[in-house]
Amino acid sequence: MTTIYEVEHLHQPGGWLSPGYVEVGADGVIRSVSGTKPAGRPVERLRGFGVPGLSNLHSHAFQRALAGRTEFVTATRTEDNLWTWRKEMYRLVDRLTPEAYEAIAALVYLEMLQFGMTAVCEFHYVHHLSGGHAHANAAEMSDRLIAAADRTGLGLTLLPVLYAHGGIGKPVEETQKRFVHSVEDYLTLIDTLRGRRAAHPNLRVGLALHSLRAVTPDEARAALAGMDAMDPAARLHIHVSETTHEVAEVKAGLGARPVQWLLDNLGLDDRWCLVHATHLDAAEIAGAAASGAVAGICPLTEATMGDGFFALPEYHGAGGAWGIGTDSHYSTSTAEELRILECGKRLELRRRNVIARPDGGAPVHSGRVLFDTALAGGEQASGQGGGALVAGRRADLVMLDPVSHVLLGHGPDTVLDAWILGGTQNPVRDVMVAGRWVIRDGRHPDEEAIRAAYRAAAATLFG
Repeated sequence: MTTIYEVEHLHQPGGWLSPGYVEVGADGVIRSVSGTKPAGRPVERLRGFGVPGLSNLHSHAFQRALAGRTEFVTATRTEDNLWTWRKEMYRLVDRLTPEAYEAIAALVYLEMLQFGMTAVCEFHYVHHLSGGHAHANAAEMSDRLIAAADRTGLGLTLLPVLYAHGGIGKPVEETQKRFVHSVEDYLTLIDTLRGRRAAHPNLRVGLALHSLRAVTPDEARAALAGMDAMDPAARLHIHVSETTHEVAEVKAGLGARPVQWLLDNLGLDDRWCLVHATHLDAAEIAGAAASGAVAGICPLTEATMGDGFFALPEYHGAGGAWGIGTDSHYSTSTAEELRILECGKRLELRRRNVIARPDGGAPVHSGRVLFDTALAGGEQASGQGGGALVAGRRADLVMLDPVSHVLLGHGPDTVLDAWILGGTQNPVRDVMVAGRWVIRDGRHPDEEAIRAAYRAAAATLFG
């Protein structure tokens, strides 16, 4: 059995259908898309603008509970940066229980859906009990993330993280023991999680190396070989070149800048997501862009950490793929992340419309370029099967409300400009994931219970 939706304005690669007719199968896959109404078939009419759901390509769900709790300095902490923030994050990790982990993740995933994201790449490294002791179920914390995704309906690309060292040649700190696996145990965890997929159709499992600081070259190669043996198409993610400190440490320890080392030693391709990639030199930009790897930009988190700004015009101009993540979840807004990415560069370069470049005589709209590029990059990084409203893709559909204040008076040409760059009101009205409506009129059917569970978890964690 299929359902046909008549969408007033339907986003398509390179344009819009007004109206567009989307046929969705019972399996949640798009059967057909057309600009012509099927004869003799009932349709469900959807007013507004229908766009594909974005994949959020980088998340640490538990860090959502830390937002707003680290914005201070002291007499002994006058120079605040990622490394001082990390100490506060470790205090949260010390207190994090499986129940709290699930409650925080469910809230974060709910918020992502409400802002038009239909999948997330969860970069997951809190694996064990305090002291590094394994849970009775070694996949306990991973299973909590799967439960949170199931509860909300969000597609989940779960990326268990290999984390083995506290820096190049350094042991882990006490709190970091919750993160640590041997390569053998790590691959066993991935194999276990891959076995969960039959019961969770929107679950994908990939591999994440925490960073070149936290794994040795031999550990990285062994983990990648093990992953290749299980699934040669699996997505591969790594934190890389987030700070100048990291770049200097890797260059001193491994003899090359981080991305250059990856290019020379592991061979980047389109399976890889280079998370942050904030500090690249010209050779790294050219090499990473040519490799097909996705740059995983997390604009608001990088801003709040004071990390620096991604080389957007250079990387985009070199044909590099990129997408956005909400990382520490200072925001879970699609529009806000893309807005700060574009407008931050406008401030830096002192000109408007940084991402959009002329192409013939027709106007090229910044909102469309930002959305479409992040859409493609996110799908590439997640492997969820969505990313476009075309036949054969997963039916991930986000309806933008035309009577929302920010969209009033806008048509297809400018609606993405208005959503991303024209205001702060969230116009997302309805969200479908894999053919199932999970948000209607901005609400989730389990929203109150999810928010109540988060409040209880926060009270336990922070008193």
